[in-house]
Amino acid sequence: MGRRRAPELYRAPFPLYALQVDPSAGLLIAAGGGGAAKTGIKNGVHFLQLEQINGRLSASLLHSHDTETRATMNLALAGNILAAGQDAHCQLLRFQAHQQKGKNKTEKAGCKEQGPRQRKGAAPVEKKSGAETHQEGVELSVENLQAVQTDFSPDPLQKVVCFNHDNTLLATGGTDGYVRIWKVPSLEKVLEFRAHEGEIEDLALGPDGKLVTVGWDLKASVWQKDQLVTQLHWQENGPTFSNTPYRYQACSESGTFLGLGTVTGSVAIYIAFSLQRLYYVREAHGIVVTDVAFLPEKGRGPELLGFHETALFSVAVDSRCQLHLLPSRRSVPVWLLLLLCVGLIVMTILLLQSVFPGFL
Repeated sequence: MGRRRAPELYRAPFPLYALQVDPSAGLLIAAGGGGAAKTGIKNGVHFLQLEQINGRLSASLLHSHDTETRATMNLALAGNILAAGQDAHCQLLRFQAHQQKGKNKTEKAGCKEQGPRQRKGAAPVEKKSGAETHQEGVELSVENLQAVQTDFSPDPLQKVVCFNHDNTLLATGGTDGYVRIWKVPSLEKVLEFRAHEGEIEDLALGPDGKLVTVGWDLKASVWQKDQLVTQLHWQENGPTFSNTPYRYQACSESGTFLGLGTVTGSVAIYIAFSLQRLYYVREAHGIVVTDVAFLPEKGRGPELLGFHETALFSVAVDSRCQLHLLPSRRSVPVWLLLLLCVGLIVMTILLLQSVFPGFL
């Protein structure tokens, strides 16, 4: 048998590095680019409309936002606000979808760009600065809000960004090892401290105000503002190979499933609490997976999932966004289990009565 393959949901005209899903509007947001190098590879953020068509989940390009010479390497989403990590800066974007009045419109002219399946009645359009739409009846506008430099190392790069639980604060980390906290949407800095010696690989803000950071200095730390609460030590609960260094790579919120993308391009889905593997495609992309995102089980999520238990999207520098579907696992309803138990008890009593008359 041939190697298992994942369906290609979308192919961008540039390498893809970051991914977010807006379940309320059914949007898949993919971003990346070729950076400032004059290679002819563009930089942008693409907004894709997710739909169920003939029982299959599909995506069509709704809007392309040009980020000029800056490739977006990481994203965070809070409602209709995107925080995009671009080089040493964080750029806030606000997007809004609304119904068109009349036919598809093009606000500015420019060059054509590769896109996915076009809907019936929608013709390719010219564009510039990503100010066009591709979906008949709906248009999406994107507005640049505030931007701020978030990393100040000799080779500055913002590596990670996230919102807090009520979307009032934004945390960033980069190659200089500093965590910086910013107000939203003004991007006024409210906190700055050195969290790691070297690059910050990932961070997460908790609802209690605590912050978890992981870095390339082999440390994972929990902070209350800029005060260290505790550090995680791999050797206490992990393997006991004293001469082997372990680097914490990422931290994330808990959930039902865990999605994994590898440096060799493989994609897997695990049960979060038991790490039982439910899905695996070896070398799905054939090159390092740069980001993965689940379709949330809220908003339009259940409608888009159809008869599947979950859907995972993956992107890589091969410019492809792939779809990984986990079919619903068969389970016995509780009411049926109770009915079977009652039936078993009745049959046992009748059997005993037939074998031992006068048992009851």
